[in-house]
Amino acid sequence: MTGKAADTTPHHDDPDAPLTDDEFERGLGIKLARDARTAAGLSQAAFAERYGIPVSTLRDWEQGRRAPDKASRAYLRVIARQPEDTARLLDDPPAPCSPPPA
Repeated sequence: MTGKAADTTPHHDDPDAPLTDDEFERGLGIKLARDARTAAGLSQAAFAERYGIPVSTLRDWEQGRRAPDKASRAYLRVIARQPEDTARLLDDPPAPCSPPPA
């Protein structure tokens, strides 16, 4: 052992080689997270607090260390399209449940 950390970054000899599925998912996550945060006009910390996402998770998405799962990608798309409405709905208390009809 040389004490060096193993390099797990995919290396492509051909710059035109297609992305792996993992590379594509991480790239998509970066775009969705940044688009949503840009639409909201917030810092990472403020965005994370406003939309209930751990700031470390948001950073991982934006820096490509992790890719958001399918539900998180959908949530980021909703935020990007309607940031104010999404925040308002998250702040609204749930409507009371009515009892079942007798």
